[in-house]
Amino acid sequence: MGKSSFSKIIAVTVLLALSACATPPRHINDVCAVFDQNDGWFDNWQAAAERAEQKHGVPVPVLMATVRKESGFKSNARPPRTKLLGFIPWKRVSSATGFSQALDGTWAQYQSETGSWAARRTSFADAVDFVGWYHSKTSDTLGVARNDTYNLYLAYYLGWTAYGRGNRGDAGVQR
Repeated sequence: MGKSSFSKIIAVTVLLALSACATPPRHINDVCAVFDQNDGWFDNWQAAAERAEQKHGVPVPVLMATVRKESGFKSNARPPRTKLLGFIPWKRVSSATGFSQALDGTWAQYQSETGSWAARRTSFADAVDFVGWYHSKTSDTLGVARNDTYNLYLAYYLGWTAYGRGNRGDAGVQR
């Protein structure tokens, strides 16, 4: 391998690494701005959200509101760590991660039921499809309308079992 081939490989590797460092949208409360900032050929968020809407019947604004609330459109979002002795970073409060903040068990269920074994929680397209799948199942099993953003989010935040039992007064959801 010549020197120029090696240089090309290094340049491509650096470009790929830098492309993985995409920043979250600057104006997260404006879905049009979010879509404008993420309209690339390979990572078009509007197209991904529209595909999820077509597949699951949940409107794009509902999907985007859920992702906004869960992660602020940060691909690497994680819950905070607890503190050991009040100052030593310790375990995280849950396994939630990525755009959708899906828990490990729920993500595994999604992968199993949809056959999306390669899906990643840090991929916007995969995460928004997950949110659509979750809201669709909520609608089918709990009777929540697919355009009822508030109750779909309550069920998403609390989980199907807690929502079904009527545990809807959680102040954390109200924020």
